[in-house]
Formats: sequence, C-alpha cells, structure tokens
Amino acid sequence: MSFAVATILLHSEYAGRLNNLEEIAAFTLALPLWVGLAKLYGLYSSDDIRTDNSTVDDFTGVFSVTTVGVWIFYLATHTTGLLDPTLGRMTTFWVLAIAIVPLCRASARSMVRRMPGYAQNTIIVGTGPVARQIVRKLLSHPEYGLRVAGFVDSNPASSSGKIGGLPILGTPRDLADLTHSLDIERVIVSFTDEGFEETLSLVRDLRDRDVQIDIVPRIYEAIGTSSTVHMIEGMPLVGLAPLRLSPSSLVLKRMLDLIGSVLGLILLAVLFLVCAIAIKLTSPGPVFFRQVRRGEAGKTFRIYKFRTMCDDAESLKSRVAHLNMHEDGDSRMFKIPNDPRVTRVGRTLRRWSIDEIPQLINVLKGEMSLVGPRPLILEEDGHVRDWARMRLALRPGITGSWQAQGRSDISFDEMTKLDYLYVTNWSLKEDIRLIFLTLATLARQRGAY
Repeated sequence: MSFAVATILLHSEYAGRLNNLEEIAAFTLALPLWVGLAKLYGLYSSDDIRTDNSTVDDFTGVFSVTTVGVWIFYLATHTTGLLDPTLGRMTTFWVLAIAIVPLCRASARSMVRRMPGYAQNTIIVGTGPVARQIVRKLLSHPEYGLRVAGFVDSNPASSSGKIGGLPILGTPRDLADLTHSLDIERVIVSFTDEGFEETLSLVRDLRDRDVQIDIVPRIYEAIGTSSTVHMIEGMPLVGLAPLRLSPSSLVLKRMLDLIGSVLGLILLAVLFLVCAIAIKLTSPGPVFFRQVRRGEAGKTFRIYKFRTMCDDAESLKSRVAHLNMHEDGDSRMFKIPNDPRVTRVGRTLRRWSIDEIPQLINVLKGEMSLVGPRPLILEEDGHVRDWARMRLALRPGITGSWQAQGRSDISFDEMTKLDYLYVTNWSLKEDIRLIFLTLATLARQRGAY
C-alpha cells in the first residue's frame, strides 16, 4: 500500500518511464524479504506471547523492519543496476510505510480482538495471593483476550470451592487432561506449594501440548521493562541494570516535558478556554482546583486541575466517607465512584481526564513531568515507606504506569510498586510508550475517580 501511494504521489516524476512496472514487479517479488524481516523482529509472534501487546509496543519493530527493508531493496536494485528507483521515491515510501503499517496493524488487531474466537481459555496454576492478583487483572482487562477457566492447586482441599467466582478444577497433575477437555490455550504458573522438580516436570509436560506457558518469576516485584534475559552456558539470568539517573537522561526527560507541555498548551488552548467558561457558568467557585502534593526529592508543590467538584467538597468529605471504594480494604486511598460532590460538567471532564490538562502548567514550571510517579497528597505520602520512597527520585507525572495500566482501579500497594519499577527502570522510550498507552486507555473511557 505504501509503495503504491508513493508511486501515485510521485506520478509526474515517473511519467513516460518504462521501468515503473518493473519496479512494482521487483517490489512484489521482494515480499518474502519483508515477511522474513517481520518474523525476525517478532512482529508475528508478539500477540501470541504477550496478552497486552499493542500497536505502541509494535512501533519499534515496525520502524526497524521498514527501515532495513526499504534500504536493502534500494541498495540491492541500485547497485546491481537491475532497477534505478530514485532516492526521493524510496524516502517517500519509507515515511509512508512507517505511518501506514502501524495503522493497518492497529485496525487488524482491533478487528480480530472483537471476534469471539480470539479469547484464549486459560488456567491459573496456584491459588495464592499472586494467582488471585493475576485473575483480578485479567478480569478487569477483557481486552487482553484471556478467558480464565479456573485454577489448579496441589492442595485444592485447603481452598474454598471457588475463588473470585472461578472454580478450582483439580491439581497440577490433572492439567494434561484439563488442557484437552477444556481446550486450554494458555497456562499461567504462579507460586504454588509444588516442589521445584514437580513444577519443572509440569512445565516440560505442557510444552508438548501446544499451549502458551507464562511463568511468574519469584522476584517479579523487582523486574521491570528494562530487565533483560541473557544466558551463561545454558543458565538464564535476569539482568537488572544499576539505577543510574544520569544528567543526560534527566536532560532528555526535561526536553520531552518542555516540548510536550508547550505544544499541549498551544493545541489545547481552545479546549482550555471552553472548560474554564463551562465551569464558571455552571457552579460557583474558582475554575482551578489547587492542592498540595509531594514532589521530587520530597518537595511540595500545588497541583493545578480543573475544578470538578462543588466548591465546599473538602468540608463534605466526612459525609461521603462511607462511599469510599476502599473503605473495607485499603484505608490509605480515598476513591468514590459516582461521587455526589462532582458537578455535571466535572463528571464529563473526569470521564475523559480533561481535568488533568492544567497540570501542563506544572510541567512547564518544572514541578511535574509528562510521565512519572503518581503525585500523592501529603496524607497518602505518609504511608509510603522504605524502598517505595525511591518514587521521589523523579518528578511526579500527569500520567504513568498506574494510569496506563489501571487508573483508579489499582490498590495503593500496587501503585507504589508500579512507581518504584518506573523510576528504577526509566527510559525515554518507556516514557513515550506510556504516553501513547495512556491515550489508548482514555479512548476506552476507563473511570477516573
């Protein structure tokens, strides 16, 4: 498609040339090269292996495949003298391919994931806290396409008949029969009471049964996006790079913040004005809500947000405390779905997270970043202890791992773990990835409270 569009756009350049059809034929014959490159970069297998794979995650691979493929084609045809495609045409084709291929993959992925046959029947090995956490995540993210059939556990009698509404199907020794009878396509191995040899035997047996196996590593809390797996004489090692917040990395992050905040304030200026007028006309009180938050290195600052509640919301907090979604669980977080204090305009602003736009001012001032740890109020920050305070090594962000992966649905402990992993695994690539993932999350209208 990109090659055809480039030909059409540069038609006048090729008018009267006899080798135009020859170049199209040569490009068609070179399609196996593209298929091989895509296979080499894992673009075909990524969706089978990763349940949360997205077009954003694909982009680096697509960029690499497109770049390598285009210039191999150009050099091969140019140096052999078989064809003489112009540099301008190849450059146009390259730019178009970088834009069109991800869009086509996103459209195809979106269409396939809506099909009933896309969902994979899944069994969780284990019934402990980690297994339950996995199930909670899968149930709250149906877009991952994993249909949990139930659990297996080495001691099913010690657990109740069902966990989270899902049955305990048997023991790990029953997995072979279960994968066949329930048409299981994926098995997730969490922590179990099985010994090492039993678990290893289980995994080896499953490898012969055409199922995808996911294994939760023992120290998963320390493994982030920058972790690598390498081998020493057949022994796999998970590499965790030393924490280095180098000056150059901080400069790059600040440059992204400045460019993003300036462009955002310019492009969203009209929306900014419309929101301010709507807030002022529909409820008494200021346009902005300002609140003290804990920032980088423990410093405090006032965060800017569009006011989405009535002006006396803070004084009414005690009256609605019984509606806190965490009241019977984690008292460290205060989140109320359908909060009665939220105004009619505020409800719309929250639905699309438009109330966060004024935080671009905080970013411009250097108090916040586009991506970073969650900006906590002082009361919440008081509950963060020990290793988790590493989250203060970077400026808090408008978005971050917590928002891209769950928004208001995640617990306090999980939020601090995500922030810790973000800081200790920081990369510019991850910042850009989280920005695009957040945009995709907002498009799904997951609630923010």
